[in-house]
Amino acid sequence: MTGHLNVLLKGFVIGFVIAAPVGPIGILCARRTLMHGRRAGFFSGMGAASADTIYGFIAAFGLTVVSDFLVDHQIFLRLMGGTILCILGIRTLFIPPKGEREIPKSITKYAGMFTSTFLLTLTNPMTIFSFAAVFAGFGLARTMGSITVAGTLVLGVFLGSGLWWLFLIGIFSLFKKRFERHELQWVNRFAGIIIAGSGVIILASLM
Repeated sequence: MTGHLNVLLKGFVIGFVIAAPVGPIGILCARRTLMHGRRAGFFSGMGAASADTIYGFIAAFGLTVVSDFLVDHQIFLRLMGGTILCILGIRTLFIPPKGEREIPKSITKYAGMFTSTFLLTLTNPMTIFSFAAVFAGFGLARTMGSITVAGTLVLGVFLGSGLWWLFLIGIFSLFKKRFERHELQWVNRFAGIIIAGSGVIILASLM
């Protein structure tokens, strides 16, 4: 029991650390929280956490066939991810904020937010190697033969990644009421530049 709890805690720390760097996905989740409310930010964050969990699952269970496939097709995946980021960034940059925040009324809207961050996070197949390297650094490489240990580790990764996104969303939801139309316009501009710029960098790296 103690051994599994130790693995769970290590997975939690790993999930939190890998999710923590604020990149375009973090900016996108923060903007959605400010524009559409905490529920929109939550679904967006859980999409990213779910994708991190899948990569953690692949690394933990040693699914080399899947990881090799993703790496072999990484150019296509990165091309798709960079293109989507550019489109999202340009839309964000030029869409003016409404006087009142638009709170999605349909579960379909939230499902779309979840799916968009899920797919964007999945378009970086090198995350598998990040997990594998961190697992080795935590001394977990020897435990990958056990299904229960690997499953516990993946659960910890999901909990750690999910907590990071909840923390980020919580921080921005605290300041949501302070942002008026003018401030939201600048949020759109900043977020649009960062998101589109990240897409351009990804596309440029493929040349």
